[in-house]
Amino acid sequence: MRASVFLVLIGLLITEACLSQEIKPDSLSNKKEEAIDTTFIKSGEVIDIESQAKRFDPRKALLYSAIFPGAGQAYNKKYWKLPIVYGGFGFLLYVANFYHQENLKYRKELFILINDSSGSLSPSGLTEDQLRNIVNETRRERDFFIIMNGIWYFLQMVDAHVDAHLKEFDLNPKMQVSIEPMMEKSMMIGMNSGISLKIKF
Repeated sequence: MRASVFLVLIGLLITEACLSQEIKPDSLSNKKEEAIDTTFIKSGEVIDIESQAKRFDPRKALLYSAIFPGAGQAYNKKYWKLPIVYGGFGFLLYVANFYHQENLKYRKELFILINDSSGSLSPSGLTEDQLRNIVNETRRERDFFIIMNGIWYFLQMVDAHVDAHLKEFDLNPKMQVSIEPMMEKSMMIGMNSGISLKIKF
């Protein structure tokens, strides 16, 4: 009992000491705010950042990609991405159509086998259980690639939006990226070695 009362008293004293501290006004707040620099230098020429940002609006890039896939990449002047966007759509649609045709083929054979009273094999030489498994599997694969098509559509929209945002930043032309071997001595695990990624600018 005494210990709990003692702990409560210590807690109250600590909170009282914390609350009694004065907050001094910031000495820098009286100084006039300096104007924010809105320009940067690119190859000896001064370019306004706002005009650079207006030239590539992320919302427009997102809207263009949503209306017509690949239009956002063309708006950002990244024409080399167009074959990737349309190649992805073409591949996913081709595979989804392939599984759809297979599903229709084996489902038709399953109906023929079910309606056949003799209980023989299907035209492909498969039993009813095998046909049911194939129909279920092809339907699942077709649905998966249709969903992947939707995800690819969403990803190309995100790519156009992010790329338009990154147009505001310029990379340092002297920046170098290198992969080098690395050896490190640690007190916990001793010597260890590996590969390090070094960025110099």
